[in-house]
Formats: sequence, structure tokens, C-alpha cells
Amino acid sequence: TDTVNYGTTISYTITPQTNSYHIDSVVVDGINQGVIENYTFEAVSDDHAIRAYFSINLYTISTNVSGNGTITPSGMIVVESNKDTTFTMTPETGYHIDSVIVDGMNVGTGTSYQFSNVTSNHSITAYFSIDQFTITASAGEHGMIDPSGGVIVNYGSSQTFTMTPETGYHIVDVLVDGNSVGALTSY
Repeated sequence: TDTVNYGTTISYTITPQTNSYHIDSVVVDGINQGVIENYTFEAVSDDHAIRAYFSINLYTISTNVSGNGTITPSGMIVVESNKDTTFTMTPETGYHIDSVIVDGMNVGTGTSYQFSNVTSNHSITAYFSIDQFTITASAGEHGMIDPSGGVIVNYGSSQTFTMTPETGYHIVDVLVDGNSVGALTSY
């Protein structure tokens, strides 16, 4: 409440809390003036009322997924100013988190990420890649295995190996993870 002398001019500046609130509306003598930052009463000759309404700022965090997995929560997430929100990345079976990108920057391969004291819009993208395994294939003297060496195989995929003895030789045994599977020509 301000008291002013008859005929005096008085001005008001409407200022929301920085990065947290914005002006929703200003009501002067019961009439909504909309979103204004200043109001002046000229040559005051009567009682008046001015009331400013503020609303909390809302920010959006957009989520994206590339590959086989999920990010929770997902979609366009609305967060109030200065609040925290956490996202969880979960790969499907046979996949892993390849990278998490927040606002264009790689933040690693963690399974969760927290935005703290949100005061702007953000984005988060989780990239998932299939798990890969190496099968090391080798043959003894006088024969070969195809393919040979370190063979990379995707999760859930099959890989066939063919064993061929040199002329005049035969396959005695094939070992898979140290266990005999017999004298096979392919596995």
C-alpha cells in the first residue's frame, strides 16, 4: 500500500524473480492490463489498486532414442524452473548404451542422467548398440578353419565355421570353448 498526495503521479515496475517466474498479468482497478512491465497512475485523484500475477517458468526437456532401448521418462518433459529431473536409459537384451548426448555433448554411457536446477530447455538422446562378441578360431597344423582369427558376431546372430584338412590328413577333433564336439567339418 502506497499513499500519495492528490494530483501526484506514481509509477510501478513489475519484475518477476529472474529465471524462475514470468509476469502472467497485471490487473489495475479490476481491469486486466495483460503482460506489462510498467504502469503509471497519472495525476492521482482517487484510490486505485494494482496487482501483479506471476507464473513459474516451465522448460521442456526433449528425449530421443536411437537403437534398441528406452529412456524414461520419454517425450517432451515439462519441468518447473529450478527443479531437478532424472532420466533412466535401459537397453534391450543384447544391447548396451553406446552414448548419452545432452544438449549436443557426449556425457558418457551412464544408465541415468540428472538435470539439476533447470532454467532452460534441454535435450537428451540415448544411443544403443548391439552387443558384439569375438569368437577366436584357429586350426592346428595341416588344416585350416574358415573364417579364422578373431571373428566378431552380433548378439543373437549365428556364425558358421568350416574346417578343412590338407590332402592326406583328416580332422581328429574340434574343440569349442575347450570341449570336444567331435570330428566335424563345419560348426
